[in-house]
Amino acid sequence: MDDFALPGAQALATRPTAPAPRPLTMTGDVSSARQAAEDFEAVFLSQMLQHMFAGIETDPMFGGGQAEEIYRSMMIEQFGDEMAKAGGIGLADAVTRELLTLQEA
Repeated sequence: MDDFALPGAQALATRPTAPAPRPLTMTGDVSSARQAAEDFEAVFLSQMLQHMFAGIETDPMFGGGQAEEIYRSMMIEQFGDEMAKAGGIGLADAVTRELLTLQEA
């Protein structure tokens, strides 16, 4: 059976594990929990906008191609970020409350 060992399997078996996440303290980590919640909401909104923009046709005379796809995805990501910063849809509030509740437990 040892003849079928994958190369590097021993290295994977001895790889150090990731450090445990540190618990939130009440000094300034409420703002970091809020930032994490806003980041989550921004990603969520970007994914929703991605589906919305998928149905928009581009003008073949002045658009299209791989560059447009790249810039459109970057634009949609910025839309999501700005929407989350402006208050979003309330998802960040709910996520912040849950994060703080889980940290208190």
